[in-house]
Amino acid sequence: MIHSMLYATDLGVYAPYVMQHALALARTFNADLYVVHAVEPMGLFAESVLQSYLDEQALNEWHSQGLSTVMANIEQRVLDSFREELGEGQQDLALIKSVRVFQGDPSQVILEQAQKLSVDLLIVGSHSHGAGGDTPLGRTSARVLQLAQVPVYLVPLLQRRRHGDR
Repeated sequence: MIHSMLYATDLGVYAPYVMQHALALARTFNADLYVVHAVEPMGLFAESVLQSYLDEQALNEWHSQGLSTVMANIEQRVLDSFREELGEGQQDLALIKSVRVFQGDPSQVILEQAQKLSVDLLIVGSHSHGAGGDTPLGRTSARVLQLAQVPVYLVPLLQRRRHGDR
């Protein structure tokens, strides 16, 4: 059966919709719900801008302390958005065992966390906030579907369902 689940959020416009599915499943199965968000590593351009303004010591300090502060702020933002979204459904927050933010390739982060937490089900949206409605599946969700070792619950893009595309 399903005892634990991992909900991978992109914090995009459809994230609350996918979250509702994750919480409904957690309630139905009385399962632990873990939430993960992946932050893509800084690109070469951003890294070079930092290098031009910071000396080596300041840059190393930013990488060690600044990045962890940014990750903690994102984790707090996710929790705050859940609280705001749930309103009176605060008991659903108890289903969420942890909210974690990691830096790395999103599909790789999701798959690593699924394995580390030994979850029974992955929950993902079909698209990221940047994907257009003309592609059937986003890059991250496609990789997760291809490589996951547990079942994946895929929530379709809401806009496509509204237009009757299936």
